Amino acid sequence: MSTVVFEKDGAVGVVTMSKPPHNLLENGFLKDLLDAYSKAVDEGCRSILLRSAMRHFCAGADVAGFTGGERRRDQIGLEALLDALENVPLPTVAAVHGAALGGGFELALTCDMIVAADTASFGMAEATLGLLPLLGGVQRVVQRVGPARAKEMAMFGRRLTPATLERWGVVNLVVEESEFPDVAMSWARQLAAGPTVALRGIKNLANLSARHGIAGADAKQTETNDMMWASADQKRGLTAFMKTGPGSAVFEGN
Repeated sequence: MSTVVFEKDGAVGVVTMSKPPHNLLENGFLKDLLDAYSKAVDEGCRSILLRSAMRHFCAGADVAGFTGGERRRDQIGLEALLDALENVPLPTVAAVHGAALGGGFELALTCDMIVAADTASFGMAEATLGLLPLLGGVQRVVQRVGPARAKEMAMFGRRLTPATLERWGVVNLVVEESEFPDVAMSWARQLAAGPTVALRGIKNLANLSARHGIAGADAKQTETNDMMWASADQKRGLTAFMKTGPGSAVFEGN
């Protein structure tokens, strides 16, 4: 049985982690996730919803897979995998229930948006093992909410509620557990109905700015603008605006 299941739901690529017992991360699992993301792109999906079929979203990394011998030295490979997941050319939504701990939290942070059930929990507990977050969690929390909160999370290693992380700005939305699957899918469908080329440009500029500052994004602004102006959806958007007003366009993703 596959540990990562890909399904196409309309224009949404639904990627479901299903690795018993708790979706623990290691190289092979991350590569399977990336393969599913690539399939979503290849099959014409316009957004990706990352979710879990297990009790938890992801309870962390397989510690044995990151210690000793050659495995510990594959940091470059791990970073390349995380970078590819983060920069897939589609908007991504992480639907988090249960626990998103350590590497699981870091995986959620690679998504553009996080929708969480109110019963979920988050944490970077590596410091309690004498470690530090291995998959970019510290810097990605800094990217979202600044260094003070990132240090607090990583140094204390406490579990935090989704309400706390929503208040900080790490989590985009917290909803009741009973409503959570439908709301997360709704977000993914709204993104899939948007102007895909323009959304890709927004994502690229935001990620560039986070990593390289405003100057890094500005250096790609003209190229990104040109890509957007060349899209058919841009013409659909402006035509609909002139005829029937804002918010009336039906985009087709090209």
